[in-house]
Amino acid sequence: MSNKIKKTMPHALLPLGALAAGFGLASASLAQTATTPVAPSKPASAPATPAETTLPVVRAKATVEKSGKEDYQATETQIGKGKQELRDIPQSITVVTEKLIDDRNLDTMKDVLKNTAGITFMAAEGGEEDIRLRGFPLQATGDVFIDGMRDPAFYERDTFFYDRLELLRGSASMLFGRGSTGGAVNQVSKSPRLLNENQIDVTLGSHEYARVVGDFNMKTGDGEALRIGAMVTKADNNGAGSSLDKRGLAATYRLGIGEVDEFAATLYYLDNDNGMNYGMPWIRPTLSAPTSETTTIPVDPSAFYGMASDRNAGSAAWALLSHTHRFSPRTEVTTKIRKADYTRDQRAGTVRFAGATSQPDRLGVSLETFGPNTVITRGTQLKVQDLQTLSAQSDFSSKFDALGVGHALQAGVDYSKEEKQVYGALSAAQGGVSPTKVSTTVGKPSDGASIDESLRKFRVANEYTSNAAGAYLQDLIQLAPQWKVLAGVRYDWLKGDYNTFSIPNAAVTPVTTTSYRMKVSEWSKRAAVLFQPNALMSFHFGGATSFNTSGDAYSLGASNQNTPPEQSVNIELGAKLDSSDGNFTTRLALFRSTKLHERNTDPLVDLVTLSGKRHAAGFEVDFTGRLAPGWEVFSSFMWMPVAKIDIAAPGAEGQGSRPSLTPQYSGTFWTTYQITPQLRLGGGLNARSAQQPNRNPGFYADKFITGDLMAEYTMVQEKLVFKANLSNVTNKLYADSLYTGHYIPGAGRLLQLTASFKF
Repeated sequence: MSNKIKKTMPHALLPLGALAAGFGLASASLAQTATTPVAPSKPASAPATPAETTLPVVRAKATVEKSGKEDYQATETQIGKGKQELRDIPQSITVVTEKLIDDRNLDTMKDVLKNTAGITFMAAEGGEEDIRLRGFPLQATGDVFIDGMRDPAFYERDTFFYDRLELLRGSASMLFGRGSTGGAVNQVSKSPRLLNENQIDVTLGSHEYARVVGDFNMKTGDGEALRIGAMVTKADNNGAGSSLDKRGLAATYRLGIGEVDEFAATLYYLDNDNGMNYGMPWIRPTLSAPTSETTTIPVDPSAFYGMASDRNAGSAAWALLSHTHRFSPRTEVTTKIRKADYTRDQRAGTVRFAGATSQPDRLGVSLETFGPNTVITRGTQLKVQDLQTLSAQSDFSSKFDALGVGHALQAGVDYSKEEKQVYGALSAAQGGVSPTKVSTTVGKPSDGASIDESLRKFRVANEYTSNAAGAYLQDLIQLAPQWKVLAGVRYDWLKGDYNTFSIPNAAVTPVTTTSYRMKVSEWSKRAAVLFQPNALMSFHFGGATSFNTSGDAYSLGASNQNTPPEQSVNIELGAKLDSSDGNFTTRLALFRSTKLHERNTDPLVDLVTLSGKRHAAGFEVDFTGRLAPGWEVFSSFMWMPVAKIDIAAPGAEGQGSRPSLTPQYSGTFWTTYQITPQLRLGGGLNARSAQQPNRNPGFYADKFITGDLMAEYTMVQEKLVFKANLSNVTNKLYADSLYTGHYIPGAGRLLQLTASFKF
């Protein structure tokens, strides 16, 4: 668009020198002139020798890196600010590795999350699919991260450059600042390794699906490597009514891998020009049936009733620079700067039944009257916006002994600036054009009707700018050989400015600007006790707080600019148990999540107040790893018997009721077995019990179970692999994402064939 507002900001970032006991980047420069190698760490009681107090010049080399993908089981995570062992994190974390992503052919972040427990999706009015975890919002625009840095835009995130996806359950504000009660999603990017390894995957499938992914890793020198990822995907409708046309390119260069000073630079670009599926409206079995009996429509999930001109185009482009300085094998500081630019151009429309007078029998629509001649209207839902972000953070970690106990200290500072512009279409009275959309009938899906979207004229409707900064400190203290205590605190400051622009009908009347400002200053806390009787068992009991701002990049206004943030607390009792050979892990957790102060709109004064309260409690279990040579399993299950809205405002979800989008049961199971050295077979299930759409309209989407199968054959000395995936084997009809007025059907049966060539 010609009228997009682009803004830049000069920036400077000081590394976390103070938290590194006065070293900072000055120490990094000293390290280049010092003369003694790094000595192994010693107990705190051992006196330091002169050599130990001098920084190194001989650079520590990285260990030999393994070739091939990680198994289903993960032992470390990067979601907790720096690399940590999963057993030392007192919160539930589900890690979906690259191998599992590839085995199940999961192309998007949403696909990956669907294959974990406790996740549901709201099909919002703007096309967004807001994520729910443990029944609480986990916004795709606020609680999603890339390599530990916030990724605040809405776009369809692709997995082509994923090393893994990490799902942290429970409060995440101590680590990341403002965030939801549910948790956080961290996308871990592929990283260059010191070896030469390349792979090209070509996938063909149902609905003219075609996808090519390339992964090229090249050792370019001593301690240097380059990794490039590329992707192109096209499909007719992917079994869910919307076409796919996307491409991506990513590259990371690492210098000084495993040495005292390591640098990395990443460039990433993803372009989506996809179709847009607005799903189907809910329907009642009879015209006189109560609302509680409202249900889904038994139509083919590939039936598409939008217009051929509907689209959900968008792009994400970012550049990242990072530097890691290692003071010793147990102490380091990592600094990152990331500049990102996002665009979104969504042209879609609500799919609804026409009024009773427009239907063939002039009575209305129910399952009794539903048929090929039932008339469907197409509304207009536009989302055109740009977002620019600048993020910088510095994270320090150190393991040492002091005061007779061991410490694993983490500390950091971060800063972010977000600038967002939202565009509105000019009405005919304002000099714009609003193309007319024609109706269709149930018997004519994908009828090819379209409008000329280029006729629309846009203007800036509102803009939002925020500046945020935070600092955190956390210490994991080894009090005794089997006991650890964790304590952490974080402080966040945020200022947001929101301007709305009214465009009057009369061209001679000036544009009116209305401005709002939000200021937030909040503390977040985290504490836990860990009992680790041996190397195979870890038990934890802990709690953490979180906060959500009451206004953000699209909802700040007169009614909420002075409303404090929502406050939440999570309590969890859990365990991580490894098998005797270390090849299989069981994760267990009992949790209770409470939103103490939830936003509600007071209808009498039209102000947002923190008068609400809700809670949820349940049990989670994950099984991951190898049960026997050649037999791998990944399973994630959640049972949430308790979910209740304790206090609600008039017009909100009913007080005392179960919150929407909170099924009692949800889970996934996947297993593969190496039948012969060449043949591997796999299969699994995804399941979810009944759940209500948002706002508790009084009806439920039915429970469902879908099954998937996989067969893989390896040949030519493991250089050529053929794989077949059959998903939703029984072609089960079910509602995948829910909204008050409509739902998005889950994809029907899909067959995909992949050929992978390694060289």
